[in-house]
Amino acid sequence: MMEIIEQILNTLDTGSGFWNPLVWGTIILIAFIIGYTIRSFGKIGYKKGTEQTKPFLSGNIEGDKEKSHIKASNLYWGFTESLKGVYSSLTKIHNGNINDYILWFIVIMGIFFIVLVGVF
Repeated sequence: MMEIIEQILNTLDTGSGFWNPLVWGTIILIAFIIGYTIRSFGKIGYKKGTEQTKPFLSGNIEGDKEKSHIKASNLYWGFTESLKGVYSSLTKIHNGNINDYILWFIVIMGIFFIVLVGVF
């Protein structure tokens, strides 16, 4: 029985680190205690189901969710506007067919592996 306990308490050297369940369990327990302690410093005045739980929209009242949908073209307008030259060339080759994307992925990965094998 003592041999089994000694084997459990021994550290398993994996070559790239170590594994000891008791050490890691203790670390996780200490991290949980620290997290719980930090959480306990929060405000006690939180009330579920009140104005506090509504999303903050810069002081504006939340409207109908169907009418307040933000399109991605509006959300990323500045990004796409600054890269308009790149996007215009990419939209010409974009056809929405997943088979083409998988083909390009396989071709690029093949080139990557050829370069990788050629380097080593």
